[in-house]
Amino acid sequence: MSDWEVFAVRYAERNARTRSDSFIFDDNHDAPHAMDYFIWVLRRGAEVILVDTGYDTPEAGRRDRPILMDPRDALKPLGIRAEAVDQVIVTHLHYDHAGGLHLFPNARLHLQAAEMAYATGPCMCHGTLRMPFTADHVCEAVQRLYSGRVTFHDGDGQIADGVSVHCIGGHSRGLQCVRVRTQAGWLVLASDAAHYYENLFARKPFPIVVDLQNMLDGFDRLEALASDRRLIVPGHDPLVRQLFPADIAPHVIRLDRGPQGAVPI
Repeated sequence: MSDWEVFAVRYAERNARTRSDSFIFDDNHDAPHAMDYFIWVLRRGAEVILVDTGYDTPEAGRRDRPILMDPRDALKPLGIRAEAVDQVIVTHLHYDHAGGLHLFPNARLHLQAAEMAYATGPCMCHGTLRMPFTADHVCEAVQRLYSGRVTFHDGDGQIADGVSVHCIGGHSRGLQCVRVRTQAGWLVLASDAAHYYENLFARKPFPIVVDLQNMLDGFDRLEALASDRRLIVPGHDPLVRQLFPADIAPHVIRLDRGPQGAVPI
């Protein structure tokens, strides 16, 4: 079978952050450290698989984290209509990855069973662990389950020829990365298994974490899954826009041809 095209679609940014928001035990903790928000598109001919959904304007207002554009509008340059999306890989159920599930009403969700159990279980009694989740988003996933449109994975799972998911955990109990066969080799969408290149390559954990050992072990797993370390794409790093070329629109970044610059390894 042919390789997949892969796009990172940027829909939001948050620049009022410091390095202490991104790294545990950082020496330069008060320096500014910006964050980008992406959803990802896998495309092969007429086949389209969406990876995560972003969040919408109401959620942006509730969290005081404005978005640059509605995720549905962000996908329009790729010719993708939200109603036509029938497969969504949900890397985890945090608000910025699952906050737009309702925007794609006809999609089947691919989710780790551990993530659903975590987001609906006793860990959510703790405010600190509950903070990145929004109940409405989790309930949307449950409603999709009861309508027969959730496929659960337990560890590794095959989505399509050349597309697989792999449970990493760490940041969230059932966080999964996505491995995709591309013309550049096996590319890994890390999602929040590595928010930034620096999390991964300097082995510096992100502060929002449920299992620190899983997060650290996950860095090794990401490297094992990719054909080359340069083909690991972090979930929130603005450097992605510098290393990979824009395609079709300034906010649509082409990933499957590999990076065009030197990755900070």
